[in-house]
Parts: sequence; C-alpha cells; structure tokens
Amino acid sequence: MENMAAPDILALDIVDITKIYSQWQRTGQVRDILRNLIHPQKKEIKALEGLSLQVRQGEFAAYAGANGAGKSTTIKILSGILKPTSGSVRVLGMDPSVSRLELMRRIGVLFGQRTELWWDQPVLTSFEWKKSVWNIPDSVYKENLDMVTELLDLGELLHTFSRELSLGQRMKADLGMLLLHSPQVLFLDEPTLGLDVLAKRDMITFLKKINKERGVTIVVTSHDMDDLEEMARRIILLDHGHLAFDGSFEELRRVQGGLGRVRVTVSEDAGAGMQELPGLTLEEVKDNVYEYAYNHEKSSMQDILKALSCLSGIEDVELKRAPIEEVIAKLYRSWK
Repeated sequence: MENMAAPDILALDIVDITKIYSQWQRTGQVRDILRNLIHPQKKEIKALEGLSLQVRQGEFAAYAGANGAGKSTTIKILSGILKPTSGSVRVLGMDPSVSRLELMRRIGVLFGQRTELWWDQPVLTSFEWKKSVWNIPDSVYKENLDMVTELLDLGELLHTFSRELSLGQRMKADLGMLLLHSPQVLFLDEPTLGLDVLAKRDMITFLKKINKERGVTIVVTSHDMDDLEEMARRIILLDHGHLAFDGSFEELRRVQGGLGRVRVTVSEDAGAGMQELPGLTLEEVKDNVYEYAYNHEKSSMQDILKALSCLSGIEDVELKRAPIEEVIAKLYRSWK
C-alpha cells in the first residue's frame, strides 16, 4: 500500500469557531407550566469558544478532554452534522456545512456507540449496499475489501449476521465498512470503547498501519489515555470549549513537571524503612512490591538511588514514566 500523505497540505483548518446551544429551562413543577408557556426561558451553553487549530494531511492526532469539553461537538462540526455559531471550518479545503455530500465521499466518521451495519443481514450485504449506493468502482471496492478483510480478520465475519456479532467484532466490521471508499480523513469517536484487550490491540494496530502506509489522516477521541498515547503522535486537549494544550505526549509530561515511577521489589523478610523514603511518595504496596511516585525536577535520580542503596533486601528496581492517565488527570483537576 502506497503512502498517500501530503504533509504540507492542511486536512483540517479550524479558525476561531464558537458553538452555542440554547436550552429551554423547565422547573418540572405543575405550578410553573403556565409561566413557562407565557415567558419561556432559554439558557445559552457554549460548547466551543474561539477554538482554532490545524491538522495536516497524514497526521494522527488524539483529541481529548473531560466530559463536556466539546470533543463530540467538534467532530460533528467537522463532518457537517452541526454548523458552528461563528468562525470558519475547512476539511480538505471544503466547508462541511456547504459541501457535505462531496466531503462525505472523502472522509469517514465512526461513533463507538453507533453502527451502519444492517442488523438482520450478513456483514457483506452491508458492504455491498455501500458499494452500490456510493458508486464505489469495482477495483477500489475489491482492493479495500481485501485489505480490511485481511488486516481486521473479517473473513468469517463477512457472512455472519450483524446482530450475532460481539461488540469487538461489530466495531471491526464498522471500521472495515468505513474504509471501503478510501477516505482521506477519519474522525473516530471512542473507537475502542468497550473492547476487550485483544480486540483493542487489533484496532490500534490497524489504525496505525493505515495511517503510516496509506497516509490516512486520523483524529481520534477517547477517554482511555493509554490508548491515545499508543496510537497518536500529537495530543490536543480541550477545556470547556477552549484549546488547553496542543503538542506531543512528551511535551505534555514536561509541562506537568516530569512525573515518574519507581517500582521496588524486596525479599519477604525486608520492608523496614520502605514506607518513607526521601523524594519518593508511596503509591501502592502489593505483596513484596512497592511503587513510588517522584518528580525528577525536584528529586534527582542520584538521590533516589542513594536512598534505596541504604536499604537491605532489595531484589529489583524498575524506573518508568508516570501513566499518561495520571498526567492528564492532574491537568483536569487544575482546570476545575
């Protein structure tokens, strides 16, 4: 498969967009029914406010934020489902709200809780339906069908009724269907939601492969930060509709102060003095394994190893980075 990426061309160009929702206010009390009819009240909610960002063709970007940050609203605007209240949006040079039909032939959108598969038909029937309705050329359809069948292991699933698929199997079939028309950009909203470990691994491996080998631009949202770090090279964080961070995962770790972990395994008769060590905060004890958190900007590795060398019964020491979940959770707490 040839890499079709064009890294010098913008796939997404979002300039100062704001999206405001209006909500009717109701008290739910019988005595207020007449007042609500005569003087209805609305509340404005800003899902996005002054958001600007760019994604170049061939990028794999993670798009994250706490619940209500504006992630799904952004994806719906980019795919033409919603129109921004103000600002401008271009996807592959097109305005999604104006050129939605043309744009849909060049992008793919997947929401983790929804499916386009026909419930009471084999998966292959849904694929062939898309080929017919979308007028996908025979050669393109065959090439893409062969690709997704092999890489997503869909062979036995193609002739299985959609209602008989597990969640992981359905997600793979939905992703396969999404790629039949060779989209240049993918918007994936929680694609690994509810998947078991093996299904999640297959999904991540496949997405990284089509990004690298076909140059497909991918923007993915997820609450599983470990998945995002494994998939994407760039992370964009939203906070209440505002752009809060845009950079690499390593840059994000540095911004948060260089959090790290030390895992110490000791012999069964050891343990004295393990509770309090200078520069280390005890996070967890399981059997004979002690896990500590530290900040390498405040505690040098030399000081940490010196403190450990004074203890007896140490069998193993493992150094690792703090989980990205913890790094981002610390940011979320600071935004409240």
